Amino acid sequence: MKFVFKNIIYFTGSMVVFFAGVLLYGMFLGLKDISLSEALAAKKMRYLTNVHLVIHRRGYMIDLYSDTTVVKSYHAVFGRNSSKHKTFTDDKVTPLGKYTICRIDSVSPYQRFIKLNYPNAKDITDAYFAGLLFNREYESANNELLNNECPVIDRYKLSSIGIHGIGRLNLVFKNLPFVYNWTNGSVAVSNENIDELITIIKIGTEVEIKD
Repeated sequence: MKFVFKNIIYFTGSMVVFFAGVLLYGMFLGLKDISLSEALAAKKMRYLTNVHLVIHRRGYMIDLYSDTTVVKSYHAVFGRNSSKHKTFTDDKVTPLGKYTICRIDSVSPYQRFIKLNYPNAKDITDAYFAGLLFNREYESANNELLNNECPVIDRYKLSSIGIHGIGRLNLVFKNLPFVYNWTNGSVAVSNENIDELITIIKIGTEVEIKD
């Protein structure tokens, strides 16, 4: 009995040490991160113009552009399902395409939430011709897009994709030295980075998600 108990103690202790080592290594890698003001200074820029974001799923990055210049890149993770084709929110796929920011929530379980106008016109049309939407849903979603609103299609929940932070587990997940995709299809960055992004984007900011 003592032998079993001792083995459990050793195993638990080893796991704690290993996990702590992983986080410390991740924190060491994170020391390379710089603030937006430092990134601007490095580019010899005083301010941002024509801000837009380009997200790279395979590169696990969000590039912040000022006109045609990449000012800063943010580490990001995505939906648990790596498929290229998204059908509805619950498939856990991060959609590909060109979107705009249609709402900014300063209070969220994931620190902040920058909502994209998913589904866009192409997503809606594809879903309609795939038989996933009724006529009234198709027309309603397109009208909402034309009015610069966030489209809502409740039946397929095609309306909750965006960029957000990590929330209360920020210290753990932001310091993982490896990629771990865990979202419902949205794009996740650290709490610190979502706080920074929310100061420079606005309703209507363009966001392109590439594979």
